[in-house]
Amino acid sequence: MQVTFIKPTLGYLDNNERFVDEGRMEPLSLGILAGLTPPGVDCRLFDDRVDEIDYDEPTDLVAINIETFTARRAYEISAEYRARGVPVVMGGMHATLIPAEVAEHADSVFTGDAEALWPQVVADAHQGHLRPRYHGKLGIPQPGVMPHRDLYVGKRYLPVSLLQFGRGCRHHCEFCAVGEYFDHQVYTRSAPEVIAEINAQPRRDLFFVDDNFVANPEATKELLRALVPLNIRWVSQVSVNHTNDPELMRLFVESGCLGNVIGFESLDIENLRQMNKTPNLAAFDGYTKAVATLRDHHLQTWAAFALGYDHDTVDSILETCEWGISNRFTFAAFNVLMPYPSTPFYERLRDEGRLLYDGRWWLHPDYRFNHAAFRPARMTADELTEAAWACRLRWSSHASIIKRALDLKTNLASLFRFSTYLIYNPLFRRESFKKQGMHLGN
Repeated sequence: MQVTFIKPTLGYLDNNERFVDEGRMEPLSLGILAGLTPPGVDCRLFDDRVDEIDYDEPTDLVAINIETFTARRAYEISAEYRARGVPVVMGGMHATLIPAEVAEHADSVFTGDAEALWPQVVADAHQGHLRPRYHGKLGIPQPGVMPHRDLYVGKRYLPVSLLQFGRGCRHHCEFCAVGEYFDHQVYTRSAPEVIAEINAQPRRDLFFVDDNFVANPEATKELLRALVPLNIRWVSQVSVNHTNDPELMRLFVESGCLGNVIGFESLDIENLRQMNKTPNLAAFDGYTKAVATLRDHHLQTWAAFALGYDHDTVDSILETCEWGISNRFTFAAFNVLMPYPSTPFYERLRDEGRLLYDGRWWLHPDYRFNHAAFRPARMTADELTEAAWACRLRWSSHASIIKRALDLKTNLASLFRFSTYLIYNPLFRRESFKKQGMHLGN
């Protein structure tokens, strides 16, 4: 039996070329699915971000990991296979949030986590009795399972291995789909299993893809202590309140942390209150202490901002960019706030009549990547789009890159940190320019 895994790309550019992601990383979830697949089944990966999908190559089952931004492209890929009589199963965050929509484009929809039921899906497909719906219970990620990293060979991913320690987040941020998916629970792997996976692959540069690596602080500390003797370098995604824990900060440094993605989201405390961003409120003094703590520990920060909350104005958005530059963050994401389906934010905007593109921006032919999909409170949708784009232009300017580089505590703290800064800032600059206004789908 042959199973083909698909990672869809976002869409295509104005010149009708498919978007090829220069900064692409391994699709860890598909490697884990391959690891869950019963022995004797051949597994193949088409990464639409770099591969030309051969729809006529024989296969018995197609599995597509679907995210909201890639939904339109995923449905197009599915239609090609189903037209050839090949059954398609779709799963992932988007499938769990709105399974009824996904069911219109797939033979089977998988909601929840795959660990318990994926072997049954493969067996059912092999016997020709694929069920229209499977629901996997949430729980500890990949117990006793190693990802099949052989799927990634030859695809020229960034030289960083992706792993996961935990899934989920306990917080109730209004705009976040992760909390809705995991019902505000956190599930962590045992430290020995994570260490075994690290030792089973050759790289020493790692990215833990957890939604919040410090969601269970005591479990995180146990893992960090186990990481100390491994001589690795790692990054992850964390909530800003971790800077309030001196022991956690010390263990970050001792275990090889280079820095993390941190969702600062907004500099306006009323925005933070409206979005119910409790970890930020716990660390908010204008983030002065948090940023100082990060710098004192020589951690390079990827600052993420959600632009367009009800207290934002064009001026406050532009000031947010200048704040990031003044703090010399290594990277930053100036994200137009997106109403993801089934989140409290989406439902509030729907009830207030503020959603654009008929509410399903991810499928609308007129929607463009990084454009506002709702009416903000204190500006127009176009003004929000333009302000966020102005931030990206300013952040990625040569003057900004030079200014941010000159920080002895972070970007110049070591030769490796400086090299990372010099390599990835131009790469992300190119990617930001390419993706702006891109069409979703194909």
